[in-house]
Amino acid sequence: MNIHISIFFIIEIIGTIAFASSGAMVAIKQHLDLLGVVVLGVTTAVGGGMLRDIILGNVPPSLFLNPVYVITAFITVMILFCIVRLNQKVLESHYIAIYEKMMNIVDAIGLAAFTVTGIDTAIMAGYQDYRFLSIFLGVLTGVGGGVLRDIMAGQTPYILRKHVYACASIAGALSYVFLSDWLSGDLSMIISAFLIVLIRLLATKYCWNLPTATRKEPK
Repeated sequence: MNIHISIFFIIEIIGTIAFASSGAMVAIKQHLDLLGVVVLGVTTAVGGGMLRDIILGNVPPSLFLNPVYVITAFITVMILFCIVRLNQKVLESHYIAIYEKMMNIVDAIGLAAFTVTGIDTAIMAGYQDYRFLSIFLGVLTGVGGGVLRDIMAGQTPYILRKHVYACASIAGALSYVFLSDWLSGDLSMIISAFLIVLIRLLATKYCWNLPTATRKEPK
């Protein structure tokens, strides 16, 4: 059990770094000041978990009681801010392309980790028989921070327009909930997390998108 907790803690830290980086980069591209970069970066990293805890009635949310994820996000944001501030060339297309390739991988890992741990939190709170709630909370934990980031940045949320991002989280959440009837909780988490990562990486590689009502390709 301790090994299980340690593995998923490490994965969650990786996800926190990825989410914080994505939020900070959005803020940097929007030319926000240091406070704006910090707020968007940290919100992206921990916002989903905060919304999950509020719905579950876990107040104050765990981010205030165990601030390790907030601290990790803050350090990540500050490092990225300083790198960009000291070397503007990193915003050029060549460096951004490399950065985005790296972030796609760790972001997929983070999405998987937060989705399955979001469901696990609902189960530990005693709601294992409420499958829709568990699935909703898992997806919310995975994508909620990104939605808050985009709303605060004045953008259409990324999950609503590109690369089946939320769909990967939904697929993994469904997998976890239904596999748990047949397999152990740990094995269900691992399989479901792997499914989310696989869908995200394939969607990025092959530019999978859900159809739109109009034929114009999403930007």
